[in-house]
Amino acid sequence: MAARIALVTGGTGGIGTAICKRLADQGHTVATNFRNEEKAKAWQAEMKQAGYEIALAKGDVSTPDDAAAMVREVERQVGPVDILVNNAGITRDTTFHKMTAEQWNEVICTNLNSCFNVTRPVIEGMRERKWGRVIQISSINGQKGQYGQANYAAAKAGMHGFTISLAQENAKFGITVNTVSPGYIGTDMVMAVPEAVREKIVAQIPTGRLGEPGEIAYAVSFFVGDEAGWITGANLSANGGQYMGW
Repeated sequence: MAARIALVTGGTGGIGTAICKRLADQGHTVATNFRNEEKAKAWQAEMKQAGYEIALAKGDVSTPDDAAAMVREVERQVGPVDILVNNAGITRDTTFHKMTAEQWNEVICTNLNSCFNVTRPVIEGMRERKWGRVIQISSINGQKGQYGQANYAAAKAGMHGFTISLAQENAKFGITVNTVSPGYIGTDMVMAVPEAVREKIVAQIPTGRLGEPGEIAYAVSFFVGDEAGWITGANLSANGGQYMGW
């Protein structure tokens, strides 16, 4: 596989870190964004100690100008982006009848609008170079819905609509666009949930366990290689069998 330049948004989180490592292990040059410089520098140092050189660029993906500036900084540091993983995401959970406009907008802007904000500055370069990989990290809850997550489920479902439209527009330019929809993964956020709640979640998963961040990173890497050039507009569910759809 040829070495490429990859940008993973939200790369300092649990799944994001695993994706950064997996792509770096494949020989790619990897960059990610940050909002909190102190935390990002500490993360970068930990990654370096583990043998990974990950470039950092400041940027809030929910804001178009900020995202565009972040992409320009990545390009300045390491070069034009060949592989984009739209992974950044947040939750602001509450039942819809109690949800505020702020809770709705924060999730839509960070989880869905970010796909436009970050992909738009890189897509023209991919088209010119006749090669690109764009991968959205959606969610099982974008497929089946989830109580208390009307905002999150709407954003995550929207990501795949974005995927299949962008895939059609760019297929003839050697660019594939796909989605990975993780189920419940054993990140710090999920492990912070009370054990009794986690046990109820695991009871609904046919494989009998939570997923691991590295398993989602593997799913992402599946779409990246030249061998996957005929796979576009696809959604890969990685959820232990918790939700099975066509």
